[in-house]
Amino acid sequence: MRLLSRWGGVVGTVGLIALWWLLAVTVLKKGDGVPTPWAVVQQVRHDGWQFYSPHLRQTGMEAVYGYLIGNGLALVCAFVVILIPVTESLIMQLAVASYCMPIMAIGPILTLVFSGDRPMIAMAALSVFFTTLVGMLFGLRSADRTSLELVRVYGGGRWTQLAKVRLVAALPSTLAALKIAAPAALLGAILGEYLGNLSTGLGVAMTISQQQFEAARTWALALMAGLLATGAYGLTALIARVATPWADTNEGLRT
Repeated sequence: MRLLSRWGGVVGTVGLIALWWLLAVTVLKKGDGVPTPWAVVQQVRHDGWQFYSPHLRQTGMEAVYGYLIGNGLALVCAFVVILIPVTESLIMQLAVASYCMPIMAIGPILTLVFSGDRPMIAMAALSVFFTTLVGMLFGLRSADRTSLELVRVYGGGRWTQLAKVRLVAALPSTLAALKIAAPAALLGAILGEYLGNLSTGLGVAMTISQQQFEAARTWALALMAGLLATGAYGLTALIARVATPWADTNEGLRT
């Protein structure tokens, strides 16, 4: 079991590739829309890094800016809810609305309001705001009641409780939410590119390759997006493990 836990990700990846290969040469062979993994690898080799790097850089920067803005707003809103509880209803209603609003409805509006890559950044920010807000509120409210009362007895108010007790208690669940937000920001940026007017980006490149019926290139771009999302998730998970070695950062969201 210990060996399976350590190598489970590798085994799962190999199994997924094997299943993909099997389906590509059997059930899905006639459609020509599902190339084999080897065909995708050959396409990447043929295109070269000079083709993929501008698209990865553009989408990656959109996701990073959206990640910082969305999570920053979630952080501020969580603090406001704790310090001014009467605002919780309004803030949560706005958060739920941002989470449930259809992308096809908000995307065209963002492209009219903003220019350049700002609509994609806004889409990335919207993709992470709700998750981080909920995770952080859960953590802030999980603070030890005895510690909060001790701060209050010594004359501390809500701000002191927040700074001395709640922030530390909120770290595990907040970092768990930030891990999920990393690939979500990338997805939001890519979806925004489908509605934007940029010339580079993974979403733009996938749209063009689909229109040109380049199935292998479309899958290669999707693979690049998956690798970028995995790297973002892994980096955030590493930061979470270093920052909270005493806690399981998945515990907050599981609860």
